[in-house]
This record gives sequence, structure tokens and C-alpha cells, in this order.
Amino acid sequence: MHVFNNPVGAGSLWFDNLATAEGTPVAYDPQARAFLPMPPFCANRERIGCNWIAPAEGALCRACAMTALTPDPLVENAIANWAEAETAKRWVLDNLGRWHWFRPEDPGTRPVFHMLAEYDEKPAPMGHAEGVVTISVAEADPVVLTKRREALGEPYRTMIGHMRHEIAHMLWWRLSLRADFIEAFRALFGDERQDYADALQRHYQHGPPAGWQQHYLSSYASAHPHEDWAETTAHLLHLTDITDSFVAAGLSLPDLPAANWDPYNETDSQRLIYTGAAVAVGINHVNRSMGLRDLYPFLLAEATHRKLAFVHGWLRRGAQGL
Repeated sequence: MHVFNNPVGAGSLWFDNLATAEGTPVAYDPQARAFLPMPPFCANRERIGCNWIAPAEGALCRACAMTALTPDPLVENAIANWAEAETAKRWVLDNLGRWHWFRPEDPGTRPVFHMLAEYDEKPAPMGHAEGVVTISVAEADPVVLTKRREALGEPYRTMIGHMRHEIAHMLWWRLSLRADFIEAFRALFGDERQDYADALQRHYQHGPPAGWQQHYLSSYASAHPHEDWAETTAHLLHLTDITDSFVAAGLSLPDLPAANWDPYNETDSQRLIYTGAAVAVGINHVNRSMGLRDLYPFLLAEATHRKLAFVHGWLRRGAQGL
């Protein structure tokens, strides 16, 4: 993610800013990828702190308009959690916009989001079905998130991670309309027509197959080709944005191809993946100096390199004609 220029003075702005350091209200224009100091602002600005511009006064921004179902406001912390979930959604949509997904030039279907609150600590389902992405906003709560991370044995579990994973399912749905994609996908990931419910049941009852680390990014990815795709796509987005943010912050590393290198414009998949992994390893080392978790606690086997390169190739083609 870029660090943005202040349109009305000195200093920089960050992606979630609502105002400059001097207090001037600003909003983000995802088409121009820049902050503007004037309305129209998103109608959700006061309610959930959305900082994007809107097409007209009183209208929702492009991202908020994708949310068809909002959480029950009577549930404790539901609105605050929803605000965090929408912030994560905007971040991921802007990442994908670098490859022209879900922007005005994209003629294809947009995702529809159902943002759910949870009742009586009963987890709400998260998933994707025919363009609808369902997210439990409760996991924006750090206590809930930590409990589930530990209970499920997942070293990385965040709201941005959820958004990338579930939107990845939607991207597969869009791409699967192309015969050349589905044939190539099955050759690398396997046949997704195998029974999904049975595959997940086997995974939860028996765990991943022996040696799964040599073929998958996570144990969950081994459950079914759909989950392998979603996990791999999420990780491609992780690595690309980690590196983009690293460069935007003015940091350097011998592995960077150039000082002002743009990972989203990189055509060499292996260069992007190896550079992203090198940046992640370096930041892991910095985190350990503060007793923090590794930023990116994963190892990339040769098979996962091939899958990441496959995803990169298809996402870079963008959304035109899909």
C-alpha cells in the first residue's frame, strides 16, 4: 500500500486517514488513488468511519455499496467491528484495483458482501457462494480473534486475511467462466468438482495428509482445490502488498530489483515471489527483536511457488472481459 501525498499541505497520509494532521477533512479516491480535500464523502463516513469519496452527496462509496447486509446494531460492538471489517475490505479492494479488478473499467460482476454479527458467541459462517462473500465481523475484535487463532492453530488470522481468502473464492468464480483457466487450474490444483462437503469433513476429522508442507501453503489448503486456490491467492496478495508497503515506506533490501520498484507492475512472477519472501523474512527478524509473532509465518515449497506464479499470472491479466 502506498503512502499518500497530503493534498492541502506538508506531510503524508495513510490509507485509513479521515483528516490531515492539521484537521482538514479528506477522502480517498480509489480511481485516482489519491486523497481529496472536498466532498462528496461516503454516506458511511460518520457511522463507520469510511474515508472514501462517493459518486454523489448522500451516496455510498464504491466499497460500501458492495455491502448488501450489515450487522445487527443491537449486538454489542457490532458496529465497531463492522467498521474494522469494512476498513479491511477497502484495503483489499484497493490492492486488487492495482490489477483493475472491480474498478469501473472491469465489466464483470462485483462481489456482494454480507457482514454478520454473532449471537451468544456462536461463530457466524464465513464463505463465498456465487458472488456473495459472507464475513463475521466479530473477528475484528482482538480477543475473539486471538481465541480462534489459538483454537484453530492458525499462526496468521486477521480480517485482511479473511477478506483476501474469501474474495479469492469470488475471483475463482469469475475466472472459471473461461475454459482456458479451468483446464489450467485443474492441471495444477486438482479437480474442484470433487465433493466439497466430504473433503472438508475428512480434513476436520483426519487432518492434512502427511507431508502436506511440500505441496500446500497451509494445512487448510490441502482440504480441497477450492481452498488451495483461495489460500494461494490470499498469500500472493500478502506477499505483493507486504513488498509494496515496504517500498512505499522508503525501505530497501539488496533483493529489491530497483529503488522505486512497483510489485504490482512486475511481470516476472518468480521475481515477485522471491522478493516478497525475502522482505517477509527480514521483517520477521525485526518482529522477533520485540518479542512479536512473525509477520509472515510460512515456508514456501517449490510446489507452492508454481501455484503462486499461476495465480499471479491470472490476476495480472486483470478483469477485462470476465
